[in-house]
Amino acid sequence: MMELRQLRHFVALAETRNFTRAAERLHIAQPALSISIRKLEDEVGARLFERGARQATLTEAGREVLSSARNALAHIDDIGRIASAVSSGEAGVLRIAFVGSASFRILPAQLPEFRSRYPGVRLELLESTTLEIIEGIRNGSADVGIVRHPLLDTKGLSTTVLDREPLIAVLPKGHHLAAKPRLRLRDLSGEPFVQFSRERAPSLHAIIAFACQRAGFEPIVSQEALQIQTIVSLVESGLGVALVPESSTNGSGQSVAFRPISDMKELLSVGLALVFNEAHRSPLIRNFVRVLTTVRPSGAGERTRRGAGASPVRATSAAREVTVQPAARPGSGPRRATRMGRG
Repeated sequence: MMELRQLRHFVALAETRNFTRAAERLHIAQPALSISIRKLEDEVGARLFERGARQATLTEAGREVLSSARNALAHIDDIGRIASAVSSGEAGVLRIAFVGSASFRILPAQLPEFRSRYPGVRLELLESTTLEIIEGIRNGSADVGIVRHPLLDTKGLSTTVLDREPLIAVLPKGHHLAAKPRLRLRDLSGEPFVQFSRERAPSLHAIIAFACQRAGFEPIVSQEALQIQTIVSLVESGLGVALVPESSTNGSGQSVAFRPISDMKELLSVGLALVFNEAHRSPLIRNFVRVLTTVRPSGAGERTRRGAGASPVRATSAAREVTVQPAARPGSGPRRATRMGRG
């Protein structure tokens, strides 16, 4: 059976046209090279070299074999480079599932840096909800996720808090509370609330409900929705007030009023976290985690592992009138995003 070393011997002799020089290049003895070339000729069933006193010249069959031999060796070298790159996390496919609000600050700040450092990695991006992302991480359909923090269940997951921000009030433009530059949470008592879905966004739902209870009232929930932009759109439609992450002020479209909450800051602090399955850690995931934890947007949080808690970071914001993009339809499922690779 033909061996790779025989092809390397053949190419070296074809390029040097001399057994002595070819043996020196290959760092083998000349008799061993002669035996290797004879065996190769026996295996292909043709004479590949005309042997002279001082040089070896390719036969017609040898000239035809030389191109294929070079191509075969180049492919073998490519396989080695690819295997090495994948084993070091510098190549391969990374499936990233993320909540929509990660597109406000986390992804624009950090994905370009990762792609710059690891251009051989192809990224597959999928927008989804925190619960669906956690399920995907556990069943292996996603490699890493960017989810809302805190999480209700972190068993078996490695969690890194990337960013923290306050929840702020969003009001219909012209609402009587919009005249105030900032609000206390109890100012929203008695107002109809557009709340995050209890079933599909349980963490945000629970944070808001608990904070309202601590402020002395139960929120009157008029509507529930999943996506932040849907909630803002429903508020703009006059269906109630809401509490949303401060980053939701980014965008353009309908006019609403955002106001900071001056109390309950520790309770009304939420974050975005990077999660992956401890059992599925790989060099590629390790490289991604390293980039996302060193290139952080302002206000980033701290590392936690296996569900360990992290102290909230206090934050404030000025009152502002902004516009937001039209929301996705309520109840719409995960949206596949574009693949990102080199270029």
